[in-house]
Amino acid sequence: MDQNIEEARPALETYDDLARLTEHSLTRPDLSEDEVSTGLWLAREYRIAAAVVRPCDVDLAVRILDGSGVAVASVAGFPHGSSNTATKLYEGRDLLRRGAKEIAIVASPGKLISRQFQHIETEILQMSESCHQAGALCKVIFENGYLAEDLKVILCRICKRCDVDYAETSTCFGPSGYTLPDLALMKSILKDRVKMKATGGVRTLDRAIEVYNAGCDRFGTTATATILEDWKRILAEREAEKKRAAAQAQAS
Repeated sequence: MDQNIEEARPALETYDDLARLTEHSLTRPDLSEDEVSTGLWLAREYRIAAAVVRPCDVDLAVRILDGSGVAVASVAGFPHGSSNTATKLYEGRDLLRRGAKEIAIVASPGKLISRQFQHIETEILQMSESCHQAGALCKVIFENGYLAEDLKVILCRICKRCDVDYAETSTCFGPSGYTLPDLALMKSILKDRVKMKATGGVRTLDRAIEVYNAGCDRFGTTATATILEDWKRILAEREAEKKRAAAQAQAS
């Protein structure tokens, strides 16, 4: 088999197949506490993978999502990655202490563009170790809209060396969200060592399926209800079609 040809991913067949790829984003700076609460209850209702909240909302998220199976996720150095290392690490450890189970650290575009790769790697390694010691997942947010291709490749390799769990395409606060060429490039480097998350622009079911087929194991969205209600409708149509086919077969 040609090793350069990616095998097709398994088809999404059940509600949970898609729900467990979904992260509901609640990181907009203008969200009120009531709006965050509503988003968290929505995440709980739809039984998704995680709800991503601002650091100031982690305590609220832990209370609402307790026992739901939906992970509390939050961010460090968000949205621009410009905090110094000590600040990012303190923020991450504080989030873990307060009950977050997934932490995304923003890799500084400026440091990457300045080619300060040891700085980036040291920062990510320490965050990865902190997360894993606490039994949590570590994600690294790229801001691909600012990065040349060689910098994306280097950051992917750093993520692999640091045993990061997920590499994300963007924060939604940069110049662009995910692109299919970026996902293809990242997948070619990350392979199966680090999972991918697409962020920025996943607002429809078609886009959600698109990023899954491109190799993502998670996607971030604010359109969770729209995507999953459309998915329920398609699953219901598939089931109805199966019943019609079975009835026709029986009648013949």
